[in-house]
Amino acid sequence: MKFTEEHEWLRTEGEIVVVGITEHASTQLGDVVFVELPDEGITVSKDDEVVVIESVKAASDILAPLDGEIIEINEALSDEPSKVNEDPMGEAWFFKMKPSDPSQVEDYMTEDEYNKLIS
Repeated sequence: MKFTEEHEWLRTEGEIVVVGITEHASTQLGDVVFVELPDEGITVSKDDEVVVIESVKAASDILAPLDGEIIEINEALSDEPSKVNEDPMGEAWFFKMKPSDPSQVEDYMTEDEYNKLIS
């Protein structure tokens, strides 16, 4: 897994990258009450706003970590946004994308580097 400074995680599965937020981000947000996901099939550029999360504390945007196409969204989060608090690093992934340049993943932090950032 790789991690962004915006507290997103990226997990590579073959040619696909799965994106979600870290436990740290989930805790900072508080109870998540709404998640707006992107449309499948759209092409995004790195740093485009692609997901909106609303919690009891604040609203937050999730940015596209890579250039590419959104190929699948986690529709379960629309019905159960609280999954983001329950399992942010597992079942509560936001979207899967096919990056146009897979090497962009290497620009991000390892888990050890991320843990140093949040400590």
